[in-house]
Amino acid sequence: MQKLSAFVLLVLCAAIVLGADDELPQFPAMPAAVSGNAVASLKGGFLLFSMMGVGPKKTWDDVTNQVYVMTLARSAKWTKGRDVPGVAGRLNAAAAGAKGLIVLMGGYVVDSQGGEITVPDVNVYEPTARRWSRAKDIPVAVDSAVVGVTHDRFVYLIGGRSPAGPVNTVQVYDIEKDTWSQATPFPGTPVFGLAGGVADEAIVIADGAKPGPKGGPRYVSSDECWLGKIDKKDPLKIEWSKLPPHPGTARFGISGGGADREHKVYFSGGTPTPHDYKGASYDGKPLGVSTFTFAYDLHQHRWDTLTETFSDPRADGRGLLETPLGPVVLGGMVKNLAVTARVTLLPKKQVTGASKQN
Repeated sequence: MQKLSAFVLLVLCAAIVLGADDELPQFPAMPAAVSGNAVASLKGGFLLFSMMGVGPKKTWDDVTNQVYVMTLARSAKWTKGRDVPGVAGRLNAAAAGAKGLIVLMGGYVVDSQGGEITVPDVNVYEPTARRWSRAKDIPVAVDSAVVGVTHDRFVYLIGGRSPAGPVNTVQVYDIEKDTWSQATPFPGTPVFGLAGGVADEAIVIADGAKPGPKGGPRYVSSDECWLGKIDKKDPLKIEWSKLPPHPGTARFGISGGGADREHKVYFSGGTPTPHDYKGASYDGKPLGVSTFTFAYDLHQHRWDTLTETFSDPRADGRGLLETPLGPVVLGGMVKNLAVTARVTLLPKKQVTGASKQN
């Protein structure tokens, strides 16, 4: 997409109130607070979607199948989309926009006994017709995975938790053919709750949860970071290389997403140890949400710390969406692990005083 004119940006900034604290524009909050929601965008980031997730009660019967859509035009406002089909909502599904459609994949359902069942469901939403249709199931059902798109056609579903445990698979959905294929898996430890995205035909992933040691917590944080360069001729061929550690400590439930405009993959928030959808850590220790926001610069081949003290940190915002004003996170859990409806814009550039790491 071409760069926006100064006039268009002025219109957007006029429609979105400027915040007094960090001078970043403030988007209107979603109609309802939700965490573990799938997010996606269309029309160059002018159309944002939040789907499913769990509400403020964080109980099995507070998991929703509702869809909310924000349009950025002369004003920024939310409307309600058509609910995702099915009798139950899902948590930690993945979503991506391509070909004017939203592809919603996987996630897990929760029963009244606390059981979690990862599902292979793939649903496709046509916003103009407010219509859902069913697509081919994911070959390996996963939740809590990273997602990205290339060529407005190929949807990459990276890692995640399968019914058998964490995986290192890279599953590729061809939206034109309604087919799934297996791409080169990343060579690291299988993880779920990892963060990352796709930009410039490259994948960057970081952290997540891996099984804990015998006699210890069920899951512990992984500190592995990987770069995958997608072959220009074969979308299933990926050349993986290990990246140095990112700024800050290893975390779980970071919000991440790729930004082609900036040639970066952004990361923000997360918790120091893995946790369930209620925010309870698997090691029993109190949780806090990290205030670190950083990015991997695909042109400079380095990690950059954008700020160590972000004022509105988030965990379990399932992804970052690229918008004309910068990356945003929709919902998630805030510092005290309360579920929020806030839509928060992240800094695109290094904040004064933040350290830069190569």
